[in-house]
Amino acid sequence: MATIIDGRIVSAAIRESLSREVQTMVSNGLRPPHLVAVLVGNDGGSQTYVGAKEKACHEVGFLGTVIRYPDTVSEAELLAKVDEINQNEQIDGLIVQLPLPRHIDENKVTLAIRPEKDVDGFHDVNMGRLAKGSDGIKPATPYGITLMLKHYGIATEGKHVVVIGRSNIVGRPMSILLSNAGETGNATVTVCHSKTQNLKSFTLQADIVVAALGKPGFLTGDMVKEGCVVIDVGTTRVDDLSKKAGWRLCGDVDFESVSVKASAITPVPGGVGPMTIAGLLVNTLKARKANLAARTA
Repeated sequence: MATIIDGRIVSAAIRESLSREVQTMVSNGLRPPHLVAVLVGNDGGSQTYVGAKEKACHEVGFLGTVIRYPDTVSEAELLAKVDEINQNEQIDGLIVQLPLPRHIDENKVTLAIRPEKDVDGFHDVNMGRLAKGSDGIKPATPYGITLMLKHYGIATEGKHVVVIGRSNIVGRPMSILLSNAGETGNATVTVCHSKTQNLKSFTLQADIVVAALGKPGFLTGDMVKEGCVVIDVGTTRVDDLSKKAGWRLCGDVDFESVSVKASAITPVPGGVGPMTIAGLLVNTLKARKANLAARTA
């Protein structure tokens, strides 16, 4: 049976370390890191994610603020708020929870956030730094995954990694992080997507598979080799009347059939999800330190 890669355990260890660092910062008379999340509309998933991020901030001693707008908010009003937060030196990190309503250009909003406050790591400047292998703010979910691999001692150097999915949020930055030089890099990475022919032929070669395509149960046991490591990024809500909420979270991996062949696997929930928040918190502390350095330079 595969080792369960428990993101909750890793995230808790990271939060404990961050909490100690924040306590030291505050004891030295400094303001703790401040993260602001902007939430537009009433999407259940987005509300859950933002609530979890706000709770995590408070647990480690960060200042966490949520600004809520109805889904009728104009693009201009949202951009004006982003600009206001950009100018506020008391705020270190800003995230605008995606997805946004159709009348708002997500790319325009993302690019409006100052790169040094973009703790989600989505801004073109931060993506460019990532592509060059520079030290900077990395996209929270892929970064969180690398922290999890490091914690469990899962080697990536010289390994063949197949990433299924090429989104700018997970798939593409994940492939770059794993192929870059570094402790959780130096892998040979293949990126598969909806136009890939005979995808199974690639996944069967993989030492590590990262499934990030948003299709519940897509990766099955016959698609992976014995002893592989499987990282499931999927979080799709599927109907389940046995649950109080009437739904459950389902990953991109068919856990039952894949776990009997894999050497290690992440569950859903409790795998990558907590690590996304951990990556966000680490980024926010990094942004706070950069803010301090800029103001004392």
